Amino acid sequence: MSDTNKEVVDLVWGRPGGGGVPASLFRRWSQGFVYSEAERSALEQFEGGPCAVIAPVQAFLLKNILFNTEGSNWKDISEEEQRTVLCSTLSEILESACLNKTQAFHLATLPRAKTTDSSDITDSHPEPESSQPTDTPTALAAEELGFERFHSIIQKKTLRTDAELREVVLSLYDTWKNKFGVLLFLYSVILTKGIENIKNEIEDTSEPLIDPVYGHGSQSLINLLVTGHAVSNVWDGDRECSGMNWHSTAVSFFLHLKVGAFLKSPKFPIWILGSETHLSVFFTKEMALVAPESPSEQARRVFQTFDPEDNGFIPDTLLEDVMKALDLVSEPDYKLDPEGLGIILLSQFLQEFFPDQDSVIPDSFPVYHYNGLKQSNHNEKVSYVEGTALVMGFEDPMVRTDDTPVKRCLQTKWPYIELLWTTERSPSLN
Repeated sequence: MSDTNKEVVDLVWGRPGGGGVPASLFRRWSQGFVYSEAERSALEQFEGGPCAVIAPVQAFLLKNILFNTEGSNWKDISEEEQRTVLCSTLSEILESACLNKTQAFHLATLPRAKTTDSSDITDSHPEPESSQPTDTPTALAAEELGFERFHSIIQKKTLRTDAELREVVLSLYDTWKNKFGVLLFLYSVILTKGIENIKNEIEDTSEPLIDPVYGHGSQSLINLLVTGHAVSNVWDGDRECSGMNWHSTAVSFFLHLKVGAFLKSPKFPIWILGSETHLSVFFTKEMALVAPESPSEQARRVFQTFDPEDNGFIPDTLLEDVMKALDLVSEPDYKLDPEGLGIILLSQFLQEFFPDQDSVIPDSFPVYHYNGLKQSNHNEKVSYVEGTALVMGFEDPMVRTDDTPVKRCLQTKWPYIELLWTTERSPSLN
């Protein structure tokens, strides 16, 4: 195994004890980017673990299908569209990992034909795809490659321009689809970003990117794929983290922890949802969800930061702080607490200062949830669960629907969201 390969293996898998990486763990990660037969734009995940790569790729894939493809029925894409959109998505993630335009891109690939036991890593330049079936990575992938053998034969292909990258990534579609496609793509992102650059961004470099016991991807690994930065935290754009300012990205996180508001307000209405063990994707085509906040929406959000329990009111002693945070000027005779209860209601506060402003978000809109694990889908067929979201204010009578983890996750952004799913069972985060 070359020094470069060993560094990648140490970063991703750590330095396991005498037994090496468990065969079962390596097997779970040994899968390609495979589309579901039941949902032509959805990627399948065979076993637990690789969602840390597959879910971010799925999120960017949906962004490209929903918002970058004209006149296409996004749920019924052709085989050619499947190929082009996947390869375009992989290229986009690689480009975001590349620190600057003068840097090269590095793709981890398998040899084009069966090889000898030579473990040298070679820098190769793109070659035209051969039409001979024995000269494709698929023939090699049919071999039962163990962990050591697989990592000893990985080759590095170096590309200098965005155009060259996109051309070669497209030509390697069969590689991305094959048994090791997910790992080869992850290694390509790591090699392109640079091992030292990743180590400089990770808080604890002793922790591998893939958990050696459970096989889950770390927060740093997920962040690397979503943002191009392998930081461990998810803060707002004005919060410096590992020397890097966070900014809203094309897709974003909704982990159970309350992440920064910018990460909940990405450029496109696509969010990665996280449970303790799995990642899934929630999305909609409703662009109003990611429009700039109106003054009343900003006021609601700021008020709610002083009302962490979501009671719909704050003690009147906090009113001055809310006013300051919103640059509002208050005269003493404002009657926000007419009954002298010592509390300020959110509804009364908004009515007083923002009487004519409605939210730009529609009252209801279609939503979708993606979970790539077959066993988490109805009849073990990976397909989107469709539903309708109702976004209401605190003062609205509540239509209590489900109290599922998906809804609780979304309530960190929209405290008064309700979800009506078209299926009998609500979608699973796990």
